[in-house]
Amino acid sequence: MAEKRKEMSFLDHLEELRKRVIRCLFFIIMFSIVAYFFSEKIINFVSKPIPHLYFMSPTEAFAIRIKLSLIVGVIVSVPVIFYQAWQFVVPGLLEKEVKIVIPVVVSSTIFFLIGAVFCFFLVLPVGLKFLLGFGTEKLSPLIKITDYINFISYMTLAFGAVFELPVLSYFLAKIGVISAPTLRKGRRYAIVIILILAAALTPGPDIFSQLMLAGPLYILYEISIIVVMITRKKKSRDDNIP
Repeated sequence: MAEKRKEMSFLDHLEELRKRVIRCLFFIIMFSIVAYFFSEKIINFVSKPIPHLYFMSPTEAFAIRIKLSLIVGVIVSVPVIFYQAWQFVVPGLLEKEVKIVIPVVVSSTIFFLIGAVFCFFLVLPVGLKFLLGFGTEKLSPLIKITDYINFISYMTLAFGAVFELPVLSYFLAKIGVISAPTLRKGRRYAIVIILILAAALTPGPDIFSQLMLAGPLYILYEISIIVVMITRKKKSRDDNIP
């Protein structure tokens, strides 16, 4: 079956991609609808670090419930999204590489959730306390609900995404694309790329948010070097087994 799928035409691949995107959207919409019924509780939960939030237009409160429900729908659908993405890649893999897809999907989901939880429960409370600490007796925060949800959403999803780096490194090492020496030699370039990614993934131009993301991302890069080194050693031993 795998061989047949490798011989698919370009249009067949587009059709396959369309089907998998539709499946992902179906689950996102389904979970978002469920999340909407709990949107008030979700807003109360995510806004705990902030004393008061405000909306500035008649439609803003309703719109933010829809947006927050969609974000929750995406997060809950992460296992489905990763599974569909990897299944789309499967036709281009060798038979022995296909076997690692399920472990990679499970690991991707776990690492994404770890990154999101790490950001929401550790990074954001400290970051918000630091940023709001610049207020004075005459300088009080008036935070729009839209701005707040945008900030925590971008940060949480960004952390979830960058925590995929060790999983991606494991997969690329498993199929022989990268090696630990290559990653070590590329540290200088990696730091520049990490800073650019941190600036691109965080909302607004504030340097504090960028550093909050860049720090863990560099640590994950170093962890990825160790993951790749262990993976390549294990792969070499397995290849030498008669």
